[in-house]
Amino acid sequence: MQKLSNSIQLAHCLLKDRLNEAKIIVDATAGNGNDTLFLAQNALNNAQIYAFDIQKEAIENTKALLIKNKDNINLPLENISFIHDSHEHIDNYIQTKIDIAIFNLGYLPGGDHKFTTKDDTTLKTIDKILNNLNINGCVAIVMYPGHEEGSKEYQSIKLFVKDLPKKSFTVGWYKMINHNFNAPALCWIEKLVNMHESYTPCKN
Repeated sequence: MQKLSNSIQLAHCLLKDRLNEAKIIVDATAGNGNDTLFLAQNALNNAQIYAFDIQKEAIENTKALLIKNKDNINLPLENISFIHDSHEHIDNYIQTKIDIAIFNLGYLPGGDHKFTTKDDTTLKTIDKILNNLNINGCVAIVMYPGHEEGSKEYQSIKLFVKDLPKKSFTVGWYKMINHNFNAPALCWIEKLVNMHESYTPCKN
């Protein structure tokens, strides 16, 4: 039985069954590659995974982890695109509909904490993905309000997603209520029908 003792474990649990049908999958924050590896281990063998990170070190770490585990993933390495760029530019790389996306926000574990995700670019990317998300597609966003930029992201994302129309999306907000207030949290979004308008995320 899978443990659900933190937000990333919960995100993986929710995503696992969805990966059985997903063709286009996005890891918007590759980091050290753990989420990309999880996706590759559970994806269809003809799926395409796009792993983004603005830090070269993160892309190198992710690629090395996937190569090390190439015999334990479900799809060829050629089906994984390692993209050294901000996720904000996702539309430069993906023009087809997206089935699954995951964000694991904050800074690179073991890296320089000066380099962290920012609420403005994160919201722009979420908005782009939602506009290009397949019906029944889903987005998992793990947030870390325990540091200054993470707290800004947490609040900005909460303001943005609470205004998503309920006819188009289901939005869940998950926190471990017996943990510290600053403990990581998960936002889960599912698309029900196509949107009739684009949303401007800069409401904070």
